[in-house]
Amino acid sequence: MPRIVIYSTRFCGFCRSAKRLLDSKGVDYEEIDVTFRPKARMVMSERSGGRHTVPQVFIGDRHIGGCDDLYALEEAGELDLLLSTANPHYS
Repeated sequence: MPRIVIYSTRFCGFCRSAKRLLDSKGVDYEEIDVTFRPKARMVMSERSGGRHTVPQVFIGDRHIGGCDDLYALEEAGELDLLLSTANPHYS
């Protein structure tokens, strides 16, 4: 199953909000803190098509985008479907 990855920084309110949404869904995700890690931030930027802001969320190989993009999927009713295919423990 695809994994869920969120790139974040320690002091980012949007990161906390995105993680809060994922937590409310009860899914497992990997958080990669890029606060003082320029190499990790460079990987994030490459994976996200040049974006340098956080959070950047990935579900499997699909780049979701930032916090607003994640919440837009939730509002459109599409997030649950993506999470159910990405996380075997999601119900």
